[in-house]
Amino acid sequence: MIKDTLQTRLDKLMPSTPAQFGIMTPQHMVEHLILTYKLSYGRIKIPEFEPTEKQLAQKQALIFSDLTFPRGIKAPGLPETLMELRYSNLEETKNELLKSVEAYYQTFDQQLDLKTMHPRFGKLSFEEWEKFHAKHVEHHLGQFGI
Repeated sequence: MIKDTLQTRLDKLMPSTPAQFGIMTPQHMVEHLILTYKLSYGRIKIPEFEPTEKQLAQKQALIFSDLTFPRGIKAPGLPETLMELRYSNLEETKNELLKSVEAYYQTFDQQLDLKTMHPRFGKLSFEEWEKFHAKHVEHHLGQFGI
């Protein structure tokens, strides 16, 4: 997703925007996207692992098809309840997301062959992360109808 497109869509997100599904508030959702981007460019590290056959099949189905993220899918390793907010307000959080997206592109521009750990699918390349992020961001922006 191009940064300008993301900015335009984020501008429509307000603290009072109601979720169409799920328990996240707008700020929780944006903070979740920040964590995912930081994970993808290696700013947040998780232990390396080899994905199971089931996880590889899920990766193939989600990343390399037209399949969208199903509602109610749970990210591995996250609690069932909302995480504590890290930023003081939604505007600050949106700006941090845009900074994380920029850092993601800069990192992969400098390290073309970099692969980083995804908590369900194992190591992903830039191309795989691009497909994942496009679907993941679309899922969460759609959660708030934007």
